[in-house]
Amino acid sequence: MSLAGAGAAALRKPATWRRPGGRGVARRRVAVAALLLALAYAGGLLMFLLDERLSGGSVGGAAAGGLGPMVTVASSVRRRRPLPSPADAPPHAQPGSVYRSHLVFERLLPAMRDDATLASSLSASASWRRTMLMTSHYQNSGDPWMPCVNGRLTRSELPPSNGYLMIEANGGLNQQRLSVCDAVAVASLLNATLVIPTFHLNSVWRDPSKFGDIFDEDHFIETLKEHVRVVKKLPEDVLLRFNHNISSIPNMRTKAYSSPNHYVQNVLPKLLELGAVRIAPFSNRLAQSVPLNIQALRCLVNYHALRFAEPIRILSDELVGRMTKKSLLTGGKIW
Repeated sequence: MSLAGAGAAALRKPATWRRPGGRGVARRRVAVAALLLALAYAGGLLMFLLDERLSGGSVGGAAAGGLGPMVTVASSVRRRRPLPSPADAPPHAQPGSVYRSHLVFERLLPAMRDDATLASSLSASASWRRTMLMTSHYQNSGDPWMPCVNGRLTRSELPPSNGYLMIEANGGLNQQRLSVCDAVAVASLLNATLVIPTFHLNSVWRDPSKFGDIFDEDHFIETLKEHVRVVKKLPEDVLLRFNHNISSIPNMRTKAYSSPNHYVQNVLPKLLELGAVRIAPFSNRLAQSVPLNIQALRCLVNYHALRFAEPIRILSDELVGRMTKKSLLTGGKIW
């Protein structure tokens, strides 16, 4: 072999120096990962033991040695301050103090007492004055607030009924309440007998409650008996006239916020002809601007005739009693 050939052979890498295969690389990586995990576990265990040993004394002592700063950092990361208990809360942090509701109540309480005194002792409309609780952007400056029912509802004998009016109140509970007020007003305009309104099953609320489940039917009928006739259901002779099928009764569709003249001119003739009509849906179907006697009737329904059913009243009384008993401001007394 020539000198050049021998040198070239010597410079060649032996076969064992060649790059190992894929399996060897994978095994090495697994071994390195296992070693790192073991070291991390051992380091964490060591720091835990040192932290537990030094938690009762000085961290910079001889037991800590040179690991004092490291243990201090580890302890600050590991140990967290426990959540404060209600007993540790400052004495001034009363319930509702975050929203200052107790301060608002203190500010409004004198006006509430003043209004209650006026309402119970003085019935004359001239004595009804404005207070901080009775404000509205619809109120003209300087005009007093007066109950809309007082002195505006005549209680003469009702004339014979022109027929039966049925309505279907749709929307949420608040819209249904407004619809009931409008329905009584429309029944008065038409001199009709109002059938207890039905509530449309809303696809959003999915509440199957009927009128009697929410409001006191007997109180509703009794309160309105001198102004509008109200019955719980259609008489048998009227149902027989329409083959006991409510859908056979003509539905007088009306536009939103229709005027009183619209009902007198368009709905009343059909009512006199058939003896019964229905309006569905019935939401915001009467104009806001109506004669004062009609508006007073709306107020009578809203503030007097519509009373919650007995189960709801019992529950509400219990809730009020609990809040009064636990009140921090009044010591369990309302007045």
